[in-house]
Amino acid sequence: MPKSKKIDKSSPGEKKSRTEIKLAGFGGQGIILAGYIMGKAASIFDNKHAVLTQAYGPEARGGACSADVIVAETEVDYPKVNIPEILVIMSQEAYTTFGKKISADGLMLIDEDLVILPKGATKGRTIHAIPATRFAEELGRKIIANIVMLGFFTAVTNTVTYKAMKDAILSSVPKGTEELNTNAFQKGYDYGISLLKK
Repeated sequence: MPKSKKIDKSSPGEKKSRTEIKLAGFGGQGIILAGYIMGKAASIFDNKHAVLTQAYGPEARGGACSADVIVAETEVDYPKVNIPEILVIMSQEAYTTFGKKISADGLMLIDEDLVILPKGATKGRTIHAIPATRFAEELGRKIIANIVMLGFFTAVTNTVTYKAMKDAILSSVPKGTEELNTNAFQKGYDYGISLLKK
């Protein structure tokens, strides 16, 4: 399989031209939708370039699934994520499958109630944890854990802007759920901001 050619030649402190992201969990968590919203936020509302690819396990609901998103300042000439710089993990099986497939200095975001990290997992990497599913349940619907995670992602990664992600969410969720999803996004975002301040 050919290796991805990175366009990023930025020096430290410069804005990266390409960011590779993998989101992973199990069917029913809205992983694919989260990837779609993330790409939409970048491409439509932040005027960047984005590509989404997705994969399902043998069962749609309950089986493993993942979404790969590339966000770039220029056109994406190769759409495959090989070694993500940002890894969003929402199940233990997803960690087992993808946890080691991250760049040496990568950023991992996990749902802390669903993912237990082994010793040494943090070596060389930054890991931020959020109880996304628990927050979603407190807001009234477990299914919005993906939106909580998108808020968290927005706060801690600087990949897309707050407004772009919020607009992408509101233009993607079913009518009548806008307030619920806004609250979920804000919950994750506020948690991420408070974490960074610590």
